[in-house]
Amino acid sequence: MLKLQRLSQQPILTPVREHEWEREAVFNAGAIYENGLFWLFYRASNNRFRLDSPTPRPEEKFVSSIGLAVSTDGIHFSRFDRPVFAPATEQEAWGVEDPRITRIGDIYYMCYTAFGGRHWQDFRPALAWSRNLFEWHGREILLDEPNKDVALFPGKVNGRYVLLHRREPSIWIAFSDDLKSWTDHRILMEPIPGGWEAKKIGAAGPPHRTEAGWVLFYHAVDSDNVYRLGVALLDLADPTRVLARYPHPILEPETDWERNGLVPNVVFSCGSVEKDGAYFVYYGGGDCCLGVAAVDRTVLLHHLTPSR
Repeated sequence: MLKLQRLSQQPILTPVREHEWEREAVFNAGAIYENGLFWLFYRASNNRFRLDSPTPRPEEKFVSSIGLAVSTDGIHFSRFDRPVFAPATEQEAWGVEDPRITRIGDIYYMCYTAFGGRHWQDFRPALAWSRNLFEWHGREILLDEPNKDVALFPGKVNGRYVLLHRREPSIWIAFSDDLKSWTDHRILMEPIPGGWEAKKIGAAGPPHRTEAGWVLFYHAVDSDNVYRLGVALLDLADPTRVLARYPHPILEPETDWERNGLVPNVVFSCGSVEKDGAYFVYYGGGDCCLGVAAVDRTVLLHHLTPSR
């Protein structure tokens, strides 16, 4: 069976109690490989999540920021002691969450979730951009609706930008000429009743271009709220066509920190990197820490294209 192999049984990043902004959780990182370095843009929280009240309560406020860590080997990271991207607008009052990083030309784009905290559905997908991965501009709302799991394809397809997003419970796809107006929305993949991806699914970061198609890692949730990772293959010329969808999860909660974190039984990815013939998939475990697992690119494509 096709499985991601953990490169470390322990988290590669954990909270830093001395840093107020990341003292409670570090997880859900966008990833990119540039200039000989693995770059992780990770979500950090200053407080525990309390989601059981009818509306967000100020006395239980948790704020998410985005930190930055870099590595030469993809496993051992050095991190900056201040956020590289922090809340700055009313729509971001409770945080900037779950970044996903895409390079198109010489510009880096960060898709993220802006959470205003006025009610639990007060979140919007947003977009920022940078030329150096340190200074970020824009903070534009991509879709004026409650929506998450948003990621840009790394390049235009047939002259248009391509966006993945999630209108529950499915993965959707949309297109744009200018990164502002998004049209031709349609369902790309739906949950499959009765199993590990029965409740909802969402993109786990930007897809990877290969000769066989776009490799798309995604997360799936079952009826018991267990989060696992899966993988699919989309047509290169027409990414609305799903060529293959691997029928089994490729990563699921197994370690103590994945099974018993702030939110139990979660592995959730916002980004992956291709390096030396392998995919390094970065994931949040238990919404508390960050891990990494990998798979050989050739092996993965063999399982998604068995007739080739």
